Amino acid sequence: MSRFSEVRDLILGMEEDFVKFYEKGNQAAGTRVRKGMQDLKNIAQDIRKEVQDKKNEG
Repeated sequence: MSRFSEVRDLILGMEEDFVKFYEKGNQAAGTRVRKGMQDLKNIAQDIRKEVQDKKNEG
């Protein structure tokens, strides 16, 4: 479940930047949101691979 915590922490950590970008138009926050979303994508892909490997083991 540590991977789930990692995803949750990443999303919660991006909340302030989402607000700054979407509500205040802060462009630098948009860059941080994009980076965070890329990190989230990579973590999700790693989790998918772990699940698939574990499923195929037994």
